[in-house]
Amino acid sequence: MNIKPKILIVDDEPDICEILSFNLSNEGLDVKTAYSAEEALELVTPDLSLILLDIMMEGMSGYKMAEKLRNEGNQIPIIFLTAKRTENDMLTGFSVGADDYIAKPFSVKEVIARIKALLKRSESITKKEKTATSLEFDSLVIDLASKELFIDKELINLTKTEFEILALLANNPTRIFSREDIINVVWVETPYITERTVDVHITRLRKKMKEHASLITSRSGYGYRFNISDE
Repeated sequence: MNIKPKILIVDDEPDICEILSFNLSNEGLDVKTAYSAEEALELVTPDLSLILLDIMMEGMSGYKMAEKLRNEGNQIPIIFLTAKRTENDMLTGFSVGADDYIAKPFSVKEVIARIKALLKRSESITKKEKTATSLEFDSLVIDLASKELFIDKELINLTKTEFEILALLANNPTRIFSREDIINVVWVETPYITERTVDVHITRLRKKMKEHASLITSRSGYGYRFNISDE
């Protein structure tokens, strides 16, 4: 028996919630709705598959909700759905832990495609890592099975996308990945990802790696690599 992926829609516009809920339910998804971030946080459970999150809401914003979840170690995939459409808005969304970003007005078909792509990517990564082991670099340990990063045995909270980038680079320490290479692996089924988005994620990842940040190096005009010779 197949279990339906559970999607939580968070938007203070009832019409949008109703339209999305109707269409996503027709796609075989188990949908819940919340009209505020505060209400949504009460509905976040371990079996939730994805959150479709508006940014501009009364009370707690979508940015703050995403940041709160990430700070608590919750790595559930998040797609921002918002009228804030500038590049800076998008980069802010990614910086607080979003996995994707869709600007309003939106196409329902596009929203469905993005959700399915992210769910498929999450499922694929999980299957690949079930038989994997861990990678150790001095006091930094990348557990590919549990998808967790440890430094000095302390758990470091990474977003799903941050971990996927780290695992990609660490598994291929002799290769330089261009930004396009990283997009084609990590965001393979997600359109409209820019090279600047890769840089934002790398910057946040390096910051979380603390004294091991130098493991990820860049070569101007080429891209990024995992440079174990510097460790």
